[in-house]
Amino acid sequence: MGAHDAQFTDLHRRSIRLRDYDYSQGGAYFVTICAHHRACLFGDVIGDGVELNTLGCIVEDEWLRTPAIRPQVTLDAYVIMPNHFHAVLFIDGDRAHPVRAYCNTPLHKNTPADHVPSLRSPSQTIGAIVRGFKGAATAKINRRRLTPGDPVWQRNYYEHIIRGDDDLGRIRAYIALNPRHWALDRENPAAHKKRLPNGSLMD
Repeated sequence: MGAHDAQFTDLHRRSIRLRDYDYSQGGAYFVTICAHHRACLFGDVIGDGVELNTLGCIVEDEWLRTPAIRPQVTLDAYVIMPNHFHAVLFIDGDRAHPVRAYCNTPLHKNTPADHVPSLRSPSQTIGAIVRGFKGAATAKINRRRLTPGDPVWQRNYYEHIIRGDDDLGRIRAYIALNPRHWALDRENPAAHKKRLPNGSLMD
């Protein structure tokens, strides 16, 4: 495994959410979402690419619909792997309009009575974008396979705030090369199987 691979090996395996960071503000984000129990639901890696099955195509279609649902979002590089999904997206801060306080949002006890704070709508955050995508894809996948209510995704997801062009370039390269490195990917169930002396995988 090269230095480039090592840099991103654990990037999508731990939450790195920053306390008090506004995830609806403008910027670039790298997200990873894993299938429930890391089951290989979405297709197979063939050579240096991924051949999506019907469920994988549903995932792709739902992701590509995101900007139509949330115009402040611009999609960038992405890859759907057999059991997980990586993507880069941009949030346009100028289009993520602030909204007034919600009716049940309490004001600070020292806040003047006539003060109405400006808050970001929860529907514009990274968390809301991911939840909406996961929910829509889950509903369509379960209709397709006749498994109402079954989980498709892990509950959590992972995100990384992209810091500049160099960071973006490295992440785009990581996404592009992900299928090529599937044999060594920790998300690949076969990578965890023990090898026999002849090199074959033990079931």
